[in-house]
Amino acid sequence: MTVQQPRSATYAAHYDTAPQQQDAGARTWLTRGANFVVAVSQVEAGAVLARDANPDEYFVFVHSGGARIQAGADLIDAAPETVTIVPPGASRVEATAAGTIVRVFSNRAADLAAASVNQAVYADGAPEVAPLVPWPDPPAGFKLRHYVLADHVRPDSNMRIFRSTNLMVNFLAKRVVPRDVHKLSPHTHADFEQGSLAIQGTYAHHLRWPWTPDMDMWKEDEHVEIGSPSVTVIPAKVLHTSRNVSQGDCWLIDIFGPPRMDFSSKPGLVCNADEYPMPAPAAAAA
Repeated sequence: MTVQQPRSATYAAHYDTAPQQQDAGARTWLTRGANFVVAVSQVEAGAVLARDANPDEYFVFVHSGGARIQAGADLIDAAPETVTIVPPGASRVEATAAGTIVRVFSNRAADLAAASVNQAVYADGAPEVAPLVPWPDPPAGFKLRHYVLADHVRPDSNMRIFRSTNLMVNFLAKRVVPRDVHKLSPHTHADFEQGSLAIQGTYAHHLRWPWTPDMDMWKEDEHVEIGSPSVTVIPAKVLHTSRNVSQGDCWLIDIFGPPRMDFSSKPGLVCNADEYPMPAPAAAAA
């Protein structure tokens, strides 16, 4: 039996590296996981981020500035701290002010996956990660779906989770003081990765790889401090937890592909669950 070499985590510090794409008024950093691609763009007013024929839905998160998002006849003006799910096909995101715009794609955006800074990490296809299998289409059809994050604050949870047919993004509540080191949450994911986008503040990511029968393949624990904006991709089966270590607003956004069944099975946890049905057997059990 061949033991697979443990997959390396990715730590992509955009503030310290050159962008993968540079167009008029836009600099874009691309980081991928097995099933998703995160595109973080620093834009000037008038910059256009366009997709001619994207094969499936993607997310647009306006962190700062503003954007006019268009898909077909649909048009939305997006303010800061809003998220929009964009349908398949041609679409256009035009910056209406200077700021930061984040787009999250599935791995079906093959051109973006291939251009990602860590593309070589996935040369073997990541067999330990469950493949991207789309969930059912939205009953109301594909269209622009727009959400204001401030409208989805919950007193009983720090999560604001949205899902599409192919992705799930958790816009965690901002933290204003460093996380209590006595109240961390180390955990693993058996067959999917976690992308953690630090959009404000400084975070420490703590990772521990499982031991295998071959001691030569063991990896040391990693304790990596990284600022914003940055993307950390945590491999499947790796014990991990993260904490903000800087004062002031710190904001972490977690990304998964496809949508997580455990989160989706909890009534009321996914903010837009009524727009995106679960797969039939899971929906019946929920």
